[in-house]
Amino acid sequence: MKKSLHQNLIRVALLTILVGCASDPAPDYSAYPNASNYPQATAPKPYTPAKPIQPYNPYKPKVPSYGSSTDYGQSYGDSYGTSGSYANSPSVRSFIQHMVNRHGFSESYLEGLFAQANRLDSVVKLEGPSSSNSGPARPGSWSRYRGKFLTEQHIRNGAEFWHNNADAISKASTTYGVDPEYIVGIIGVETYFGKNIGKTCVFDALSTLSFHTYRRSKYFQSELENFLLMTREEGYNPRQPVGSWAGAMGLGQFMPSSFRRLAVDFDRNGQRDLWHPDDAIGSVAHYFSKSGWDYKSPVTQPASDSYGASVIELSTYEGMEYWRVHPNFKVIKRYNNSNKYAMAVHQLAQAIKNRYQYSQVGAN
Repeated sequence: MKKSLHQNLIRVALLTILVGCASDPAPDYSAYPNASNYPQATAPKPYTPAKPIQPYNPYKPKVPSYGSSTDYGQSYGDSYGTSGSYANSPSVRSFIQHMVNRHGFSESYLEGLFAQANRLDSVVKLEGPSSSNSGPARPGSWSRYRGKFLTEQHIRNGAEFWHNNADAISKASTTYGVDPEYIVGIIGVETYFGKNIGKTCVFDALSTLSFHTYRRSKYFQSELENFLLMTREEGYNPRQPVGSWAGAMGLGQFMPSSFRRLAVDFDRNGQRDLWHPDDAIGSVAHYFSKSGWDYKSPVTQPASDSYGASVIELSTYEGMEYWRVHPNFKVIKRYNNSNKYAMAVHQLAQAIKNRYQYSQVGAN
């Protein structure tokens, strides 16, 4: 009996030990962060391919002052590799190499630029073969030419342009020794006082004339070379400037070579901008001064006949006009080598001067 009781006590003790081992208290996880404290996983973002790295464009583009609303230049980017009308053109390749070797341009930069150049059929047509008509001039050529510029609108707008830019015109006249009316007259004949500066992308025009025409292609390649140098010097985007179909720019219609030689930063803002009246006025006066203008000297006078080396003839509907011309007349012809052109500038200048002075007297 005692033995049986002893055995039962031993069993109870063993069971107690086993139960105690199985029921050890659970570890205290209170010191661990709960799920809300863990960084939450976010939904993956859609994959966006990395943008390709574009070659560096070394020329900081600026916008000429005729306005940033023009579309020219907006299509210009960093697209590289010659294509389109100029793809694989030996002449273009040769020109690019010339600009790289002589002037240090980036080859990829020029390739990208010419990749966007457009052949302008209208320019090709305008640059077509010069007239070979050797017959007598049709009577009245001067009357017709004069009628384009000696109009009431031109005279009124010229006087208004002078009034609006009187300080710059007076300063340019004094600085360069050029009679003010002739500064105004040139701008009037060239662009109707800035109202008709042209809408053609100059780079497209000069590229077309350089590589798609023949009569003066060498001349226009030289102007294209000067244009690219000009845009680099002045910080212009080459596709930004607009002008005439032949590449003339600004209120005074300077070709790129003339721009580089004779344009001036007349308002001293750090950039020569011939689309701005101040710089255009100063640059026209500078052009005249460098061409030998003689301040307050005569330009031309009526002559009674055609005798004399300094007499020119102009055809009117009523017959021939004879004019004795002086050195200043020849200075105007340096701008455009035409007797009719120089006479139109002279007569428009005088008409505007009379109107402007009359308005000043009336104002006082």
